[in-house]
Amino acid sequence: MRRRKPDPAAAAATDDQQAARLAALKLLNRRDYGARELAVRLAERGFAAATAQTIVDCLVQEKLLDDSRFAGHFVAYHANRGQGPVRIAHKLREAGVAAELISASVDAGSADWRRRCAAVRRKRFGAREPVSWAERGKQARFLTQRGFSSDQVRAAIGRDLDGE
Repeated sequence: MRRRKPDPAAAAATDDQQAARLAALKLLNRRDYGARELAVRLAERGFAAATAQTIVDCLVQEKLLDDSRFAGHFVAYHANRGQGPVRIAHKLREAGVAAELISASVDAGSADWRRRCAAVRRKRFGAREPVSWAERGKQARFLTQRGFSSDQVRAAIGRDLDGE
């Protein structure tokens, strides 16, 4: 019985999927990725968009790739670096995480963010509260740039200078 020669296109597609899966697993070995972010990384490495999406879908089904886990790790890492919920949520949106996952993992209304904001202010400016409007504005701008909301900044800076 004669063997048929394998179809080069089918063999290339299979090899391409295996290579894409291997590349995806190597990327996931280094750090956690969101589904869309991983698909973009695979496309940047030269894999077809359809192949990259197929591999990402398979990894999601195998639970090797999970957007909620990614969002949780992302929030914990960036919060520990002193960034606020507004900035973290924006970065997660850029990474392609769904809005409901962002709101569930960030929880910007939590009292923990006020404590984190106050800790970031103390680390940067010391324990002493601002004594002038210029100093207060400087600290408020710094905290706002770090991604904290105005309510969190007001709570961290302390009392009003008018003595109210």
